[in-house]
Amino acid sequence: MAKPKKPNKRKARQAVEAKRAAPTRRNVMAMAPYLVAGVVVAGGLGFWGVSTVRADLAEQDLSIIGDGVPVIVQVHDPTCPICIDLQRETRAALAMMPDETIAYRVASLTSDVGSAFATRHGSAHATLLFFDAGGTLTRRLQGAQDRDVLLAAFTAHAGQ
Repeated sequence: MAKPKKPNKRKARQAVEAKRAAPTRRNVMAMAPYLVAGVVVAGGLGFWGVSTVRADLAEQDLSIIGDGVPVIVQVHDPTCPICIDLQRETRAALAMMPDETIAYRVASLTSDVGSAFATRHGSAHATLLFFDAGGTLTRRLQGAQDRDVLLAAFTAHAGQ
């Protein structure tokens, strides 16, 4: 009697793997919403990242001091919790101002320019420096401040 032929396990496994590896139209169409959502999320994160970097760079431009607009400069250390609180309260107070009559800038102590600026003006972290339209330092606030106190200080500074 002849022996029955054994199935070739290797060939069977290769056939199953080839079937899985080949994308079918149905598989691609089923994944399409996820692919589109991934592209949209990645694009949104990229746009947000670029916008944030541009805003941070604009805030660090200290060259506008003395250009005819009152400026408030925060001497800021991004690792300091008091500085972060002061920045949040400052931005909230500036948002309550009736119009943009005051420019807000940040002298980051992690940058050479910001550190040199702070040294030149004898300021430590968590300090707000008020410059008039001509670039003269008129006031200094140090430490954590409430947004209502800051709003009153900003309003008075804008009226100079």
